[in-house]
Amino acid sequence: MNARKILDRKILAIAGLCIMLTGAAFAQATCQTIQNRKNDQQGRIAQGVRSGQLTRGETRNVESRERSVNREEHAMRRADGGHLTGGDKAALTRRQNNISRSISKDKHNARVR
Repeated sequence: MNARKILDRKILAIAGLCIMLTGAAFAQATCQTIQNRKNDQQGRIAQGVRSGQLTRGETRNVESRERSVNREEHAMRRADGGHLTGGDKAALTRRQNNISRSISKDKHNARVR
C-alpha cells in the first residue's frame, strides 16, 4: 500500500512538471506564432488571388481585417511597453482564428474572379 502511494505521488509530480513546461513553451511560442500566422495568412490570401478563388471584394474585406488586427497589436504593445500580455495574445489569436475561417470560406465558396 505504501509503495502505491509513492508511485501515485511520483506520477502527480511528473504530470505537474509536464504541465509547467508546456505552459512556459506555449508562452514563448505565442509571439512567434502570431507573426507566423500573419505570414501564413498573407500567403493564403495571395494564393487565393492568384488562383482566382478570392474575388476583389473578398480580398479587400480580409485584407482590411488583417490591417485592423495589426493596428490592434501595435496599440496593445504601446500600452504595455512593447510587450503583449497573455490576454492580448489570446485576443489576437481569436481574431486571427476568425480571419483564417473567413479566408477558408471565401476561397471555397462558389464565387470566383
